Amino acid sequence: MTFRSRVIAATVAAAALAVILACCASFLTTRNALLHSVDESLLQASHLPVNPSDNDGRFTGSYTEIVFANGQTFPSSGVTIDATIRAYANGKSGDLLRTVEINNQSFRELIVALPANSLVLCKTGLCDVPTTSAQLFVVNVTGQVTELRNLVRTLLFVAAGGLLLALVLGLILARAALHPLEEVTNEIETVTETNDMRYRIAEGGADELGRLRRVFNRLLSSVENSQTLQRQLVVDASHELRTPLTSLRTNAQVLSRASELNPEDLRQLTNDMVAQVDELASLVTDLGELARGERSEGPIVTLRLDECVDECIDTARTYARIKDITIDTSIEPSTIEGRRDRLVRAVSNLLTNAVKFTPTGGRILVASRDATIIVSDSGPGINENDLPFVFDRFWRSASSRSLPGSGLGLSIVAQVVAELHGTVTVDRDPELGGARFTISLPSEPDDL
Repeated sequence: MTFRSRVIAATVAAAALAVILACCASFLTTRNALLHSVDESLLQASHLPVNPSDNDGRFTGSYTEIVFANGQTFPSSGVTIDATIRAYANGKSGDLLRTVEINNQSFRELIVALPANSLVLCKTGLCDVPTTSAQLFVVNVTGQVTELRNLVRTLLFVAAGGLLLALVLGLILARAALHPLEEVTNEIETVTETNDMRYRIAEGGADELGRLRRVFNRLLSSVENSQTLQRQLVVDASHELRTPLTSLRTNAQVLSRASELNPEDLRQLTNDMVAQVDELASLVTDLGELARGERSEGPIVTLRLDECVDECIDTARTYARIKDITIDTSIEPSTIEGRRDRLVRAVSNLLTNAVKFTPTGGRILVASRDATIIVSDSGPGINENDLPFVFDRFWRSASSRSLPGSGLGLSIVAQVVAELHGTVTVDRDPELGGARFTISLPSEPDDL
């Protein structure tokens, strides 16, 4: 079932419901008004003295009679004495209003129960009825019933006409309402066929359709940016991979003449190849981290930030000892929401970066409190002109290009922090003189 068909069906259904309810309300209102006036006249007659002997025996207007407990009537008439009337004549209390059919005519009937020894009017005056009985008041309502039947037929024609009109209006409204949506659909199909992510559709007004256009344009912008970043990543990765692969190829060619090399040169060649393979492995690992995007997999849990930082510091100290670097800490308990492996990777990258650029015998300071991590070192720091590019992929300053690394570590830090809805900044530490990286994350209530 198409969307257009659903719109038409919904329009017709709503109109049908409205027409049916209006017809029912009209019928019930008219019926109640007609019968209410008749019932009021019957109830008023039941409170007035009526002489049944005055009836002419014809059911052309109002009529009254007495029904005795044995089923006999006074005066005798053509009114059918059924079980209901007998029940009231035999002592059932109260009264009853109902519509009955007599000789193909409709009558409104009021049954009033009379207790024993009731006085009723008769030809000789007041007569005493020793047993329980019932008094009937009957009014001919054939004309009113006929009018109600005519009203029903009229309302049926009105309902049919209303439904037909609703169907026509539904077709017209569906075409008018869905035409702009069809235009948007055609434009989206154009983007699908051409795969041109630079295409933008007209945003239109401030209604729901305009909102759809604007959201789709934002989606196209996101896809375009994603494609651009992917292309740039492939270009940058191929450029970074070319240097170690070329070096490995050259060393492999030299290794083919291993018999002509002395042991020292052979050892150095082997060490260089191992270092180059390690560099390639590190680069591939970093590329895998970046490929995960800003939405990594795995459950988000409550983490003890101080425990994660301590774990990273213990690992960093094994590398810092080689350069006789001191790592001082100031860690206070705090908790955050995130993925542990990603957070550990980001903090480890900052510490690895600090160890790399801190000179032998230098010092590193790591502080953590209130969902904030600060890593400072006594290295040369970052040139002020380089600060805007620190977190770019594959970017390396002129002073660090001779050092091992892929230029992806800080990019991964920025990506992880963005995933955790935090911020990361870099400046110069006033005490140690080197770079100072500050990660600020949303904190969770501390239940420690």
